[in-house]
Amino acid sequence: MYSDPRFFGGKIGGKKKQKMVGKIKPEFGSEEQRDDGGSVPGRSRQRLKAVELLRLKAGKYCDGDGLYLNVETSGSRSWILRTIVNGKRREIGLGSLATTQLLQAREKAAALRAKARRGEDILEQKRIEQQANSIPTFQNAATTVHKNLAETLDSEAHAYNWLQSLKKYVFPVFGKKTVDKMDSSDVLAAISPMWNEVPDTASRTLRRIKAVFDWCQVSGFRTVNVNGVPVTMPHPCEAIRAALPKQNKKENHHEALPYSQLPDFIQKLRMSPFALAVKLGFEFLILTCSRTSEVLAAKWDEINMESRLWTVPGERMKMDREHKVPLSPRCIEILQLAKQFNDGAIVFPGRYPGQPLSSMALLMPLRRMGYDLTVHGFRATFKTWAEETTKFDHLVIEASMAHAVKGIERHYLRTTFFDQRRKLMDAWARFATKAPAEKAVKISR
Repeated sequence: MYSDPRFFGGKIGGKKKQKMVGKIKPEFGSEEQRDDGGSVPGRSRQRLKAVELLRLKAGKYCDGDGLYLNVETSGSRSWILRTIVNGKRREIGLGSLATTQLLQAREKAAALRAKARRGEDILEQKRIEQQANSIPTFQNAATTVHKNLAETLDSEAHAYNWLQSLKKYVFPVFGKKTVDKMDSSDVLAAISPMWNEVPDTASRTLRRIKAVFDWCQVSGFRTVNVNGVPVTMPHPCEAIRAALPKQNKKENHHEALPYSQLPDFIQKLRMSPFALAVKLGFEFLILTCSRTSEVLAAKWDEINMESRLWTVPGERMKMDREHKVPLSPRCIEILQLAKQFNDGAIVFPGRYPGQPLSSMALLMPLRRMGYDLTVHGFRATFKTWAEETTKFDHLVIEASMAHAVKGIERHYLRTTFFDQRRKLMDAWARFATKAPAEKAVKISR
């Protein structure tokens, strides 16, 4: 073997030795290695020297006991341990020469060999240790999960709100903690203050926290090594609802602006720096009490300026029925202004020709103006105003919102209350666009 003089330039029988071919350099580490990382008895050995490590050319250089220095043609140098793990020969990286010096490499190799001889799966242990060094914070994990889910969510607004609720209610509590250091008490600390304050938002936020930890569980970020055995930690959201008080269920599906603040809001919207199409489209949505999708896709051929009428096709309505919207004088002003800057088919165009505004285009002004509201919530503002400050019948109010009438009444309705709705929508526009200092007055039919 390597101790044979033929490998070291000596002569046998007067003949010059042949040059050795191969990557493992015998002049350093000449002792023969066993498969279990030990050495063959009775063989001499010359171990690597620290002062010579940086001068070695490309190849693998044995230090003994299965430890090798691997030198690439690029000049990079790293340590490798060859040993037997669970009956199979394995190579395990021990780090680069730049970060792990010779004595450190020998200590690491000795410790790993000892574990391997005791039957421990050192490869699995190393994998868990490496993963532990890359454990994400909850904030980073949530951002990754949101990125994966964003394309599957039903709208841009949903995708935005998914992450926004975590940013507002969760990240300040435990966003910077790594996910392997968290338990149910952390989740409870974030959810408890909002559980009865905003119950619907709290429930949605809890579901989003659970989705993040579901991903962490299956990704192995919550797996710990217990005596060489990988163990997955309990899910932090398990049975969390049992520790929370009973919710005061309130029908408040969309955060709405109190109607007393609406005139001030519209004045701020008009003075805001957002695109004209955004400001006009948003005010038009509020004054017509329409849904976001109905306004964003509005086309000029649906609008009759002389009759002050907007006819929304059934395919764009939630109830799949055509809906006629009476337009107030202010709505006509908005449309006339929009027409001056738009000669396309879409009433409120987006950034690209022929494309409508996105739902996020209406949501972002709310956030940047400091309002924690939803665009849809302005329908609730209208309904509360109409019920509390006017004497219009509730069927007229429901018809103005294009709601389906429930109960036995629906069988006897043969009208859309259009004339009454026009009066109601004109009154709504006058209220919403008045100077904020004016006092609210009762509006009768």
